[in-house]
Parts: sequence; structure tokens; C-alpha cells
Amino acid sequence: MFYYPFYTNNFYVSNPAPAYIRMFHASPDTQAVDVYVNNNIIARNLTYRSFTPYILITAGRINIQIFPAGRRDRPVFTENIDIPARSIHTIAIVGRFADLGLLPIFEPIRPIPPGKLFIRFGHLAPNTPNVDLVLSNGTKLFSNVAYKQVTDYMAIDPGTYVFYLRPAGTDRNILYVPNINLRANRFYTIYAIGLEGGTPPLQVVIPLDGNSYIQV
Repeated sequence: MFYYPFYTNNFYVSNPAPAYIRMFHASPDTQAVDVYVNNNIIARNLTYRSFTPYILITAGRINIQIFPAGRRDRPVFTENIDIPARSIHTIAIVGRFADLGLLPIFEPIRPIPPGKLFIRFGHLAPNTPNVDLVLSNGTKLFSNVAYKQVTDYMAIDPGTYVFYLRPAGTDRNILYVPNINLRANRFYTIYAIGLEGGTPPLQVVIPLDGNSYIQV
């Protein structure tokens, strides 16, 4: 599943130290949430698997509060996060509801080799062991990726791909991901979310990362 969120610049910015963030709801048993940054709401009714647009903020230490959608009496989670100036981050809501957390995921801007794209893998499925991401021809793109680990980007050719997710070092497929079309000159992250053998099931979401089009 692909997401192509556009960024907005109508959030408060009080000094010339901008940064961009978006929120990603990746907690499999947490209902829809409202998200506040420094007591300003940035997302209403953010549902599992969903991303916010990128939002322009003032860099520095920010306070993020997560509330059940439509409520403001008691946050289910709150954390302070340091966001450097001129940076782009996806901030994932991770874990099960009983142990929610936030995972800031940096999106570096770097030159893409001509005719290539950059791709990486993020393991956000809380009950799933370390995994390999494998192509249909058996090539391992990423090996032994642990829960809450996000790999470095690697350059590959554009095209339509079939991916398999396997417990690390095995040939057992726990997820089949067919017909993923990846285009040149873009940054993508393949996020594994959900629960192996549970509900909601293990799946991937593949957003277009903001470093594909945001200049900071």
C-alpha cells in the first residue's frame, strides 16, 4: 500500500530553524488518536496504518501527546523529542497499546544515483522476530532486521517488485508482497506492521518519504 502525503507549511514557525515531521500510526491494537505537538493539534482521528501530511515546525525539543480520538482529558502517551533544524522525520507510534512509544525516523537528503531509487526497511511489527526482506529471485535486500530497527537506504533499479518477509536466516515466508511499483529518483521505506498470526495481520505500507520532494 502506498501513501503520497503532501506537506503543509501552515503550522507555527517562530524562528528560522525549520524542520518537517509527519506522524505514522503503527500500533496494531490502538484505536484512532489525536496528536498534539506543544499543545497544538496536528492530527485528528489518526487511524492505524495512516500517516499525517508533513508539517513544518520549529526545530528543537518538542512535546508530543497522544490522546484517544475526540478526547483531551488524559493522554495515553506523552514524550519529548529533539528534532534538529533542517531535518525531516517520520515519527511512528509503535508498540501495543499497553506499551506505546514513539520512534523518530530520520529521512536524510542525499543525491540519488542517476536512474536509481533509494529504498530501506523498517520493522515495526511488535510480535514478529528478526526478519529478512527477500526478492522473488532469492536476493536478500535486508537481513536480520530487529523490531524497531530501520535500515539504511540502498540504491536499486526502478521497476515492479515482489517481496517476501521471512524470519531471519530461514526460507519460511511469513508475508508475500506482490507487484510493488517503485519509481526512479525517489526515497521509499517499506514498513512492516501488524501481528504475525494475529489481528490485524502482518502487512507492509510503503510511503513515499519526504526527502523525495521536501527541501530543508
